[in-house]
Amino acid sequence: MAPMTADSVDDRLKNVIQNLFEIQSNVHGYLGPETQQGLVRNIHQLTTSLSALSASSSALPIHLPPEIIDYIDQGRNPDIYTRELIEVVQRSNQFLKGKSEAFARFRDCLADEIVRHLPEEEGKVKSILEGNRMEEEARVNGS
Repeated sequence: MAPMTADSVDDRLKNVIQNLFEIQSNVHGYLGPETQQGLVRNIHQLTTSLSALSASSSALPIHLPPEIIDYIDQGRNPDIYTRELIEVVQRSNQFLKGKSEAFARFRDCLADEIVRHLPEEEGKVKSILEGNRMEEEARVNGS
């Protein structure tokens, strides 16, 4: 048997939706015993489709955060959860960027003070600063 893919699970989900639509149509146009066979057949197809969907979807390694499940259970839009999560990550990134810049300024101030008070260490300080700048450039350029 071929491995399950998200596309095959998607197709099976579409089959379930189609079965539900057909059952809805049968119930809406129910005329008694003459339409009962079609309704029973569609209900059997639905159970078969649901079984196939259940079996195939459990084979996929899809992990959803429990928070998003709770969001949906509360009747809320999962897109709002995603947007809020992105906003939290952006704020955190801005905070960490500020800390990084503050440490870089502190490093430069400390280097200036070391050179001012210990002039004999100027060569070592400059080599350390140059090494840090090269590391920063490599990180920024993705090297």
